[in-house]
Order: sequence, then C-alpha cells, then structure tokens
Amino acid sequence: MFGVIMALVSGALMSIQGVFNTEVTKQSSIWAAAGFVQLTALLTCVVAWFVTGKGDVAGMFHMDRKYMLLGGVMGAFITITVIKSMDVLGPARAVMIIVVSQLAIAYLIELLGLFGVEKVGFEWKKALGMVLAIAGIVIFKWD
Repeated sequence: MFGVIMALVSGALMSIQGVFNTEVTKQSSIWAAAGFVQLTALLTCVVAWFVTGKGDVAGMFHMDRKYMLLGGVMGAFITITVIKSMDVLGPARAVMIIVVSQLAIAYLIELLGLFGVEKVGFEWKKALGMVLAIAGIVIFKWD
C-alpha cells in the first residue's frame, strides 16, 4: 500500500510541478526555469541528506555501470520536455501522453531486462492495457 501511495503522490507532484515550471518559463526562459528547478532540487537534497543521517556519497562513484549516474542529465531534459509539452498540449493531455510513454518504456525495460532490471515474460493483458491507455488518449483528445 505504501508503494501505491508514493506513486500517487509522485504523479500529483509531477503534474503540479509541470504547471509551475511552465508558468515560470513564460516569464523567464526554458533554460533558466529548468536550471532553477535543478538548483532547488539540489539544495533540497543537500538539506535532506544532512537531516537524515548523511549516507555514503562516495559509494555512488564506485558503481560498475557509470552511465547510471546520468539521471541528473535526464532530469534536466525531463523538466524541459514536460514544460514544452504542457505549454503546447495543456496539462491534462501532456500528462496522459507522458504517463503512457513512461508505462510503455518501463514495460519494454522489464521485457528486455535492461539496465539490470529483472527480465519478465510478455503478457497479452499488459499489451492490451497499453492499447486501452493509448485509446484513452485518442478519446480524450477527440474534440
């Protein structure tokens, strides 16, 4: 149940953050807004690190797969693409497409066992669920 609650909170925060970032971009620039988001995220993480007991930071630099450290680079581009998609499509349409894209890529990662994730077998009902999600986007977009 805890995982479901965290996922719901995450989705809500992502949607709200996207709207906030899009509005900030309208009065500055996309790179300034994205940079500010990343800077404030860094500051928040540093404060949380001090408050929660200071785990081992150096350990992440001893990883076998160094490419896993590119999450922050992806984060910058996630911020920018969310801002642009919300600006062009509006929050509801953008989030629907973003979520379906996340679902499709996550399932593909599981199917292929990429990035150290345990490989799972193909299931038709999951594929059908993806088709229904895409149909939902089409229906939602239908004017």
